[in-house]
Order: sequence, then C-alpha cells, then structure tokens
Amino acid sequence: MAKDGSTAATDGTATGSGDIARSLELLWGTGERPGRGPKPGLTLDRIVTAAVAVADAEGLSAVSMRRLSTELGTGTMSLYRYVPGKAELLDLMLDRVLGEPFADHPGEPPADWREAVDRMARGHLDTLGSHPWLLKINQARTVLGPSALRGLELALTGLRGMGLRDPELIGVIITVNSFVEGLARTRADEAEAVAQTGLSDEEFWDNQRPYLERAMLSGAYPQMAGMAEDTFSPDFDHFEFGLRRLIAGFEALVQERTAARK
Repeated sequence: MAKDGSTAATDGTATGSGDIARSLELLWGTGERPGRGPKPGLTLDRIVTAAVAVADAEGLSAVSMRRLSTELGTGTMSLYRYVPGKAELLDLMLDRVLGEPFADHPGEPPADWREAVDRMARGHLDTLGSHPWLLKINQARTVLGPSALRGLELALTGLRGMGLRDPELIGVIITVNSFVEGLARTRADEAEAVAQTGLSDEEFWDNQRPYLERAMLSGAYPQMAGMAEDTFSPDFDHFEFGLRRLIAGFEALVQERTAARK
C-alpha cells in the first residue's frame, strides 16, 4: 500500500502509484536532502536526467535503480537517499519532460488562440516523439509538479481569448492532446512493429498485395476498390489535416458563442 492507501503499481508504469507525499516533496523541493557523510556527488536532477535518457533509448522497462546506479557510477543504495523507488521516480520524469515544450517558448503564450492551439499540438507531438515511453504509462492520476502546472497555466492563458467556459477550455486541451496522442501512438506502434518483425512497412503490405487485389476485384468492396491510387500515400499529412479541422471546429464554436452574446 502507498501512504495514501492506494495500491502501488509493481511495474512502474502508472504515475501517482507510489508514495504521493514523497513525490510531492521531491517535485516541489520541500523534501529533506541527504545531509550526513561526505558531500554527495549525486543530485536528484542527475538521477532524473539519467532515467529519462535510459527510457528514451531503451524504453521504460529498462529503467531500474540498479541500472541507474550503473549509469551514474554509484551504489544502488545511494540512489535511495534521493528517491524512494521507480514509482516516485516516474512522477519526476513525467514532470521533467512535460516542461520541455514550454522551455522552447519562454515568456508569454501567443495572443491568438489559434496559434496557441497550433503550438500546443506541435509541442505535444514533439515531446511524444522524443519520449515514446510516455505513451506506455497510465497518466490518469498524475502527481502535479511545477512543470506540469506551468504548462497548464500557459495553455489556459493562450486559450482564454476563445471566450469559452472554463470546463470547455479544459475540453479543448483534452481534445487536442487526445488527437495528438492517437497519431503519435500509431507512429510509435509502426516503428515498434518494424523493430520486432524486421519487416519494413513496404514489405509488410507487399505480402498482402495479392490477397487484397483479389478482394478488390471480387466486387464485394466497391467503396474501397474505387478509391484513388494515392489514398494511402505516406505523403498525405494526417497531422496537419486533423489539426486544421480541429481549429476550424473550435473557431465555429467561438463564433457561435460570440454571436450569442451580442
């Protein structure tokens, strides 16, 4: 049991599954720091940086206190002086990477909400591309740290000009993030499939081509058989298409609300 009474995850793939009080102390800098013995060569920042690097290179399953001790050239027990375990470490890793898009755009968010949505979507896509392990973890109960809150604060500031109710602004953020995560998950799954099977996308579909061609000639699938040659072309940018449609949909809602207030 974690200190809040919830059952801690054993695989380290759910945020907020460890000692929540300790995670909050570490995130907000209120926890006690190692004080006895010689001046420590480790820092919490170095540990989190190393953990993110290992997860980026090999996946979240490769992150362990033993592995980090090897990466940092220290004893495993030394790490426990800074962070209780992998569950709490995951909370710190998540807050670290969630702050990256806003580090690239310091200061005030754009005045135009359309640009704010565009920047939010692209930043989230870049973060998921750089850290695909984020798609593997359960973030339903995220322990909120300073980077996560700053990201939400900047997002809300950029969207305030839409003139929507607060629950609707949160709905905009959820809608955009869900769209981006769906697309990023598809890309990550494709890359993982290539790595696991050794077959490129072209080789995979070439194996199915004779069967699909016969199916199209059978007359049983007239809609699919009549589709253009470039229907599934990799040159079509589904991200741009979807993002533009989302913004257009939000714009229609904003115009509707503006007209109703007149």
